[in-house]
Amino acid sequence: MIKINKETRGIIFDLDGVITDTSEYHYLSWKKLADRLDIPFDREKNEQFRGVSRIDCLEILLEDTDKEYTEEDKKELATEKNNYYRVFLQQLSTDNILPGVIEIINKAEEKEIKIAIASSSKNAETVVSNLGIKERFNVIADGYSVENTKPAPDIFIYTANKMELSPGECIVIEDAESGIEAALKAGMIAVGVGPRERVGKADYRFNRVADIDLDLLLSVC
Repeated sequence: MIKINKETRGIIFDLDGVITDTSEYHYLSWKKLADRLDIPFDREKNEQFRGVSRIDCLEILLEDTDKEYTEEDKKELATEKNNYYRVFLQQLSTDNILPGVIEIINKAEEKEIKIAIASSSKNAETVVSNLGIKERFNVIADGYSVENTKPAPDIFIYTANKMELSPGECIVIEDAESGIEAALKAGMIAVGVGPRERVGKADYRFNRVADIDLDLLLSVC
């Protein structure tokens, strides 16, 4: 059943896979760590990491080793992976913004709709800065903003509060199953980007960001 709201006043973007795609950088970083630890890791395993926090990704990775790691060890390993990732991020530029993103931002600004990012990444500020679009967002919420990560709704509720909007006034654009679940729990319109098997529970689904018909969404949301 499609939710119909009186007015949309905020659009909340997930970051990775929606605004840009740094999944290859994540994969290469986890692969580098896994190789050092002599843990098998491939692209199929990497698919389990989509929309998952860094420390939870590490827990998934360590399932394939018999070696025991303390909590302090795990923090150090997560930091090591992030250091690899941050080196890769220096390659980002405006050329890495996914098609359709700027068009949505421009249209939202024309209609005086607030725009935000709500990402589990603790590198969100770095990513959008390197993309050259940081100043275009009213709010940037990241992995430091809330304790409970997606699929908990906390980061979306936090973002709406920061925009001084109610959840029902917000549209969320997500590419991960956990993000769609979080948006729905928050009482927001969930727009899924990607295959039906991953984001099919969303209120609306599009194959790519460039396919999103914002005028249609705004006419019914």
